Amino acid sequence: MTFDSVVTAIDNYIWGWPLIILILATGVYLTFRTGLVQVFHLPKALKFMVKNEEGGKGEISSFGALCTALSATIGTGNIVGVATAISAGGPGALLWMLIAAFFGMATKYAEGLLAIKYRVDKGGGHFLGGPFYYIENGMGKKFKWLAKLFAFFGVGAGLLGIGTITQIHGITSAAQNVFDPEKSHILFSVGENHYTYTLVIVGAIVTLCAALVIIGGIKRIAKVSEIVVPFMAITYIVFVVIILACNVTQIPAAFALIFRSAFDVRAVGGAILGLTLKTAMQKGIGRGIFSNEAGLGSAPIAAAAAQTNEPARQGLVTMTGTFIDTIVICTMTGLSIVITGAWNPQVTGAKLEGVEITSYAWKAGLPFNEGFSSAVLMICLIFFAFTTILGWNYYFEKCLEYLSGGSKTLTAVFRWVYIAAVLIGPYLTVSAVWGIADIFNALMALPNLVALIALSGIVSKETSSYVKRLKTHQTK
Repeated sequence: MTFDSVVTAIDNYIWGWPLIILILATGVYLTFRTGLVQVFHLPKALKFMVKNEEGGKGEISSFGALCTALSATIGTGNIVGVATAISAGGPGALLWMLIAAFFGMATKYAEGLLAIKYRVDKGGGHFLGGPFYYIENGMGKKFKWLAKLFAFFGVGAGLLGIGTITQIHGITSAAQNVFDPEKSHILFSVGENHYTYTLVIVGAIVTLCAALVIIGGIKRIAKVSEIVVPFMAITYIVFVVIILACNVTQIPAAFALIFRSAFDVRAVGGAILGLTLKTAMQKGIGRGIFSNEAGLGSAPIAAAAAQTNEPARQGLVTMTGTFIDTIVICTMTGLSIVITGAWNPQVTGAKLEGVEITSYAWKAGLPFNEGFSSAVLMICLIFFAFTTILGWNYYFEKCLEYLSGGSKTLTAVFRWVYIAAVLIGPYLTVSAVWGIADIFNALMALPNLVALIALSGIVSKETSSYVKRLKTHQTK
């Protein structure tokens, strides 16, 4: 049994029906406990996203906290994650990703609210919060073991999964697809694996750039994110809109295929591709969680640093992250892949993997030279993945800070370990990379989901109070 097969077996076991149902059920439950907050308060949330609260306590602005969270969520999940979900689960995986995201907005709202309510002022303008503190302070000291378990899995996710390996792997794969798609310039080989000059050089450059920002801490990460995140998101959206505009007549058929295959994958070729309804749900929800992190417990770590005194307000701001990441960006990516048939080996002529799928969609869908299309996608992916590396370093360090009792020495040492993990990421296989990330995502989610359900009464009470004060103009 190979390492890849072991990782795949564990991944499939963890991401079985129990966890899928728990994630969806938590989102549904919180949706009704908050009075459909993602429906009735989304316009206000989008307004708050760019309008900072005056006089709020915290380390960075609400917008900065959102950009830090978005820098961690808008990454390879939007380009590579959507592609792997549709490739493995069929077009229907996109619908399950969107369903999970809709209810995940309520989950994300609750996370942001609880992050502010239970955060801890460490002095000197430094705040620490997130699931570990709303578990410990909200559920009680007797659940501190659960808080530590979350922080431990958070360290693992940052170091071995979503924060480092998947991101750098996506960057180097995209660069190689542009500069050396035939892998003809090999620098060295290990067994049957061959590593090109492009992969090694790009991996080293990205690692160096990440190190220069990471050493500066949260304020530098937030500053870089506030500039890069809006720029990269708008650029990517513009090019995907061009794909959709050039293939506008095919969009209705694409939606029909997505909806049909979401509930009966075999009706669209499952007998040939081996797809099942469970696979569509598993990959759609799993990759959706990877992309927007709703229920994962990562975003509230950034939210806790926001300059605000109003938990519900920050909850609304945090909620917009899932809307932008999945409802907008992932939907557009998924549509471009379905429209061009990039997910289907019968169309492409070969079984494509990861970024190759999205790259095919861009080459086939954009009215530009294939080399130019690939280069633009590569640039988008590099920026997306690079900022995710930065955002997840922040999460990683805060989890480590909680576990170590605030040891600055340990944090400084592991900061370099994190950078080393970025450096070795390109040399692992695609299946192993995504399998490891999925496993740690699930392990992080479990303690956080338990806490969200246990503290749902607090979330409901805070929401009702805030809505009443909004109506009577007692708050903004």
